[in-house]
Amino acid sequence: MMFRKINRNHRNIDFYTMLQGQKDFRHEYSGQIWVEVMLVKGLNDTEKELHSIKRAVDMIGPDRVYILTPIRPPAESWVEPSGPEDILKAQEIIEKAISVVELETDQFSLEGFTDARQAILEIGSRHPLRSEQAIDIERRFSKSGVIMQMLESKELVRVKYKGEEYLIPGHFRMEK
Repeated sequence: MMFRKINRNHRNIDFYTMLQGQKDFRHEYSGQIWVEVMLVKGLNDTEKELHSIKRAVDMIGPDRVYILTPIRPPAESWVEPSGPEDILKAQEIIEKAISVVELETDQFSLEGFTDARQAILEIGSRHPLRSEQAIDIERRFSKSGVIMQMLESKELVRVKYKGEEYLIPGHFRMEK
């Protein structure tokens, strides 16, 4: 099923369980609810799939819907980002949809991190870092050479994706 292929959810959580949970939460929670839709080229960006996504989103009734596509190295090598035309099509079909498909340029908060190594590994575990972002973290801790040591020890691995170089923790293995 599409949901499982994209989300890597727990085996006991299927699409309908997730959808019902979102609907229940919507009825119980009075604050803003935002939904993110990750589009993967050739998987869920067809007109048919977008209409299915729209039906699910309409059942939840979120205040905002964000359309995303992979801009960083994905966990599986077969994953490709949807093109601009497909993102625009999604925005036309899904009401309230806003595209947020661009590289972020903001700095990551380093609050709570004791050193550059810890910050790079922990942030990189959640959010693959472009090389210049990792270098910025190293610079902000005033500790040069950390990235080079991490690359030499294989704590970090260089990955090229869509013309950008990323540094990801070595314990993440990209599927071939």
